[in-house]
Amino acid sequence: MSNFYKASSDEFKSSTICINRVVKVIKGGRRFRFVALVVSGNGKGIVGFGIGKGLEVAAAVSRAELASKKNLLKFPIINSTIPHETHGYYKGSKISFFPATKGTGIKVGGCARIVCELAGVENIMAKYYRRNSKHNSIKAALDALSKLRDPIRIARDRGVSLEKVFNG
Repeated sequence: MSNFYKASSDEFKSSTICINRVVKVIKGGRRFRFVALVVSGNGKGIVGFGIGKGLEVAAAVSRAELASKKNLLKFPIINSTIPHETHGYYKGSKISFFPATKGTGIKVGGCARIVCELAGVENIMAKYYRRNSKHNSIKAALDALSKLRDPIRIARDRGVSLEKVFNG
């Protein structure tokens, strides 16, 4: 079973992480283009990101929003936090997410904070070990979230009764 999710409606909120201006020098002068990085989420455990390129900022952002809705990830949220500790890697970036008690809030810095907010996680802590770029840190955060597993499904797969899981 894959953690990837297909978007069916416009229930998603989007946040633009960054817009970069790219210059290509040609014979007649400089040609400017824009690259946008956008994260989308529905606030119920589904989040995705996308990159869009265009001649104008608006075109780049709209393409990035479409790309983010095509690249969605679904993960479990239990009591407004993640079910267990997880680690994510992408190229030079590394991040660890830790579940937090109610009232802690989102103790995450950088771009991963926006990912957690749009995903609907209210209480979480994280630690970056290496962070090179916004793109790499978002990919590392999504890698960590993709490794989360639902404890009820794990108990069912192992043949453990759910009463033992919740009653100790």
